[in-house]
Amino acid sequence: MTDIESLDAAGANSPDAPEAEKSKVPHAGLALVLILTAQLMVVLDSTIANIALPYIGADLGISQANLTWIVTGYALAFGGLLLLGGRLGDLYGRRRLFITGLTVFSIGSLLGGLAQNEALLLGSRGLQGVGAALAAPAALALITTTFPAGPQRNRAMAAYATMSGIGAAIGLILGGWLTGLDQPLGVDGWRLTFLINVPIGLLAAFAAPRVLKESDKHSGWLDIPGAITGTLGLLGIVFGLSRAGEEAYGWDHVQTITALVAGVALLVTFIVIESRVDHPLLPMRIFANRTRATSFVAMMIAPAAMFSMFFYLSLFIQQIMGFSPLEAGFAFLPFSFGIVIGAALSSNLVSRIDPRYLAGTGTLLAGTALFMYSRIEVDDSPSAILGALGANEALGSGVNYWTQLFPFILLMAIGMGMVFVPLTLTAVHHVQAEDSGIGSGVLNTMQQVGGALGLAMLSTVALHFTNNRADEIAGPLKEGFAQAGIDPSTPVAGGTSTLFDIGIFQGSFTAGGSAAFLVGAFMMVAASAVIWIFLDVKHTELATDAAEGPVHVG
Repeated sequence: MTDIESLDAAGANSPDAPEAEKSKVPHAGLALVLILTAQLMVVLDSTIANIALPYIGADLGISQANLTWIVTGYALAFGGLLLLGGRLGDLYGRRRLFITGLTVFSIGSLLGGLAQNEALLLGSRGLQGVGAALAAPAALALITTTFPAGPQRNRAMAAYATMSGIGAAIGLILGGWLTGLDQPLGVDGWRLTFLINVPIGLLAAFAAPRVLKESDKHSGWLDIPGAITGTLGLLGIVFGLSRAGEEAYGWDHVQTITALVAGVALLVTFIVIESRVDHPLLPMRIFANRTRATSFVAMMIAPAAMFSMFFYLSLFIQQIMGFSPLEAGFAFLPFSFGIVIGAALSSNLVSRIDPRYLAGTGTLLAGTALFMYSRIEVDDSPSAILGALGANEALGSGVNYWTQLFPFILLMAIGMGMVFVPLTLTAVHHVQAEDSGIGSGVLNTMQQVGGALGLAMLSTVALHFTNNRADEIAGPLKEGFAQAGIDPSTPVAGGTSTLFDIGIFQGSFTAGGSAAFLVGAFMMVAASAVIWIFLDVKHTELATDAAEGPVHVG
């Protein structure tokens, strides 16, 4: 019997299940499939368009600088509106917001797939982000209200955490495959990275009323001042962090500083408002529980390092090892299998072992993998660069994927699977019923903001070491070109780069990437320390569904 079938049977037909639960979850397995489908769409859309960016730019005439907004626009809308989406679900019904979010996401996907200009494409990505921000908190909250605490919820959370973890890897694989198709259905392959969401999203929205029960609606007014300041504050933070991680801007650029200062000021204003209004968008009691606050902090740091790994390792595999986009996507396939293994392992053990030991061990495994990425050696001497260019080979073509990358991709995936399941459970455990949507929104927000913060920090580190290495090899490389009688300004790659540009990039990227991986390893160790020191909830508590008792602040 599959996990979904067992959930269906356990949730609706088990003779030991209370009558209330039998009526509450008539189609638990189908409900989980629906929720997981939505979560997969939301997560994979963070990466599915990455490989297609050059093709989109060429087709629609989008500049290199503006191409980043195809990724950033989605992240801004998604990360900035998550708190609002979570609260709307609490007030007006999570199933309703789930359906609304899926519909908006599908419309945005359709517009993106049909876009004929830059403005429409970027607008569609923002609309996708709005839909994701409405659907994602509702999806997680629906798990907590659909499945009773204990083995059923543990299995459902394991499946949810697995989708959250493998979505980025699946996005790379799917994006590479679809982009490489030659005019399927009479359209460019990159358009299918958007259009594939439309039938899936609309079908899920159509099925939701037939499978999911609507949650209770709770009294209260929508906190409009809080919604405005909180949303704009998060938008400012995510925008500033995104700019900080871009070579053309950096931490000292006026746009970066202005956005971060404005974002912090708005969030401070938001906190003041939330502490004084009767019906806050974000009740501060969400953070009063130490277990929950610890989970939020750890779930901000650990995914930050993980998503940065996808960014730098995908560039290394393509630009330094010479893999094609599709080959690079499949290089991450072990990550999908590994996170399933880790999630299944932690799902089975979380009812017998305290979350601290599972998540703490998982972060240490992931940190070890990041450290091993930083130890990959590539001969980036000027003579090696000239030899690779002369042979028309990638500088790192000698790096062995199976011995130097595969074991650690798998190790990191297993580690992150062991992190996601227990921390997702502890982050939403014993949240009051009327706050479960906003609790889910906070968890998703922490991951989005953490990802932006991690990428910005590691980009700054990588850029520093990359520039230093580029300065070291620039002179000797020019001398090498002169001795070989080769003009370094010879255009390559369609005339967009020169031989010298390619040589400098190949020779300096590894230095920056290695430094970024090393800092990422320290970030993962920091997350582990937070978990080991502060996460003291017992596994027996996760098997209960009682209302939250006295706040634990010590």
